[in-house]
Amino acid sequence: MSGKAALLIVAAAAFQCAPAASAQPSPDDFRLLFTGDIMMSRLVHAEMDQRRTSPWAGFQDLFAGASLVGGNFEGALGDPANCRAENKLCFVAPDDSAELLRHAGFRLLTAENNHSGDLGPAGRSETRAVSQSSGLLALDFDTSPQFFRFGQLTVAVIALTTIRAADGRVQQIPSVELAQKLRLARQLANLVVVSIHWGNELQDWPTDAQQQQARWLVEHGADLILGHHPHVVQAPACIEGRPVFFSLGNHLFDQKYPETHDGLIADCRIHAGHLLCGGLSTHTGETTAFPTLAGRNAAADAALAGCSTQPGPSAQINGVTIRPEPWSPNQPVDGIILDGYQAGERVWQSRRQAVVSLQLITSMAAEPLLLSLESHPSSIDDEVGLRPYVYAVGPHGLIARWRGSALAWPLIDAVESNDGVLCALHRGDSFLLADPATKTTHIAAYRWNGFGFTGIPTPSECEPILRQSLR
Repeated sequence: MSGKAALLIVAAAAFQCAPAASAQPSPDDFRLLFTGDIMMSRLVHAEMDQRRTSPWAGFQDLFAGASLVGGNFEGALGDPANCRAENKLCFVAPDDSAELLRHAGFRLLTAENNHSGDLGPAGRSETRAVSQSSGLLALDFDTSPQFFRFGQLTVAVIALTTIRAADGRVQQIPSVELAQKLRLARQLANLVVVSIHWGNELQDWPTDAQQQQARWLVEHGADLILGHHPHVVQAPACIEGRPVFFSLGNHLFDQKYPETHDGLIADCRIHAGHLLCGGLSTHTGETTAFPTLAGRNAAADAALAGCSTQPGPSAQINGVTIRPEPWSPNQPVDGIILDGYQAGERVWQSRRQAVVSLQLITSMAAEPLLLSLESHPSSIDDEVGLRPYVYAVGPHGLIARWRGSALAWPLIDAVESNDGVLCALHRGDSFLLADPATKTTHIAAYRWNGFGFTGIPTPSECEPILRQSLR
């Protein structure tokens, strides 16, 4: 029997012995645990093979008592031989690492950081696929947001990095794409969680950029921010009533700097209708890469003691509560399925849709409608682009009032203003002379006429509404 196979058997047996009661939180409560950086290659991999014990043997009771356990996975799953020679810090873990993480109690890994692309696009795909087959969600920016459901509570998670990966991928704050993902998450979830790779390595205080980015994320819908990358703990803070963990430090890593041996686990709960967060300390000894629990983190608990927010309401139209179908390892991560509920029972389910943004609009028409921006191919411009759909909601499902027909120009974004105007940000080219690479944009406005959109003079409020995602 191989060392890794024996390790998996030990880990599985340990968690089968965990108390069943602690693994079943009540439907009215929710507990999220999220760790800092997890790296399972290099000396960590060697120690696991040598000791044949799980790095999380001492965490089984803690993890079993949580509704959702997540962490930031530094690296990719695959074959280390596929590392490019110029990539000196190539963090590649074997595929069976996903099974070990799942047995430890993890259900969510964020896989959007500067090492997620160490094996290029093929490694990203393998990490997602292998994790999914093990019952783990390896979440990146492209597949964000993903949703989890706990009782009546829906939690959305978005993953992004501002630190460029080896394959060149990086996200910007602000950006239209991120604003759309937050809008979608905010509309469909009661709690929006953002996992972000940012900051400066080995710097134990947040940069000005981190603080500005945190405020932008909160302003655009984030309820909880979980930061990582510096490899040291940065003190959490309360921003506009939302907990922000600027850096959780290392969780499982082999760095030798003493300050990188202390980590923080974000410990957040929904209780009595409020989100409250604190921290649990971890410590890694000098002769090991395996972390141990070190009790409550008094500084984190104190910093977030008065930081409380309520989960947002569920989307409701005409007596129907709309919820996203939660993530499942048996379903693809592309697209969203919407469920309609009445009196606590599901009465309909939509097809899987490539939804980019969703907004409940109440002043644009005589009835409440859903404005959905979806990514679809079209014969109009021969490209996969953003198409606006408008749906009414009934007891039997979504009713298409507008089926993705183009507006006047290729679309970048569209939102409803306070007085029922559809404000649209367009590319500077046209359908007749398409130039998807153009950097120019312009803004146009439309009114709903009952069966489509009519162009109108652009009101002054459209500019700040649409440009806020670019500031």
